[in-house]
Amino acid sequence: MKNKKIELILDYLDQLYPDARCELNYNKDYELLIATVLSAQCTDARVNQVTEKLWQKYSLKDLAEADISEIESLIRPVGSYTKKAFYIKTIAQKIENDCNGSVPNDRSFLESLPGVGRKTCNVVLSNIYDVPAIAVDTHVNRVSKRLGLAYQNDDVFQVEKKLMKKISKEKWSRFHHQMVLFGRYQCKAINPKCQDCKLKSICHDVHL
Repeated sequence: MKNKKIELILDYLDQLYPDARCELNYNKDYELLIATVLSAQCTDARVNQVTEKLWQKYSLKDLAEADISEIESLIRPVGSYTKKAFYIKTIAQKIENDCNGSVPNDRSFLESLPGVGRKTCNVVLSNIYDVPAIAVDTHVNRVSKRLGLAYQNDDVFQVEKKLMKKISKEKWSRFHHQMVLFGRYQCKAINPKCQDCKLKSICHDVHL
């Protein structure tokens, strides 16, 4: 039954999002890292509006040397802008000075950066270096619990570990992107679209 449940979920996600990918816009590795930090408690759409202006004004080196008040002014729409401005300036300094301007394939280093936790690290390593990973954001966390893939009181790391056990490693990154999109557009926190969902028979929180 468990395998059938996983197959049902994976098949449905493949139908809905065959070309799932990160919706944060970026052209360089550090742009994804900084955009992901900015996305905490903020929508990707809002972050993309802000980073479009941010990348036009600053290179990585410029950002490392920028006046932090100017960064704050530019990123204000993403919320927590004082804290996030400090994060991204410090990250820019570390990447520029310690890593020759390139984001390294190094989990320990990345997680030592301010504002970078396991979720952000998973997003970056998965998208930049094709490292198999499942980043558990608010959408993945919510959907996993609704579908009975994790318990309601599990923290995000427990959810990640359970998903890694249930899903084949080669599907982790694809599954992550699909779950994010499913949670963002279908299995929403408020007013989820349950009526036509093919997973409602296994959902623990159907809204009809």
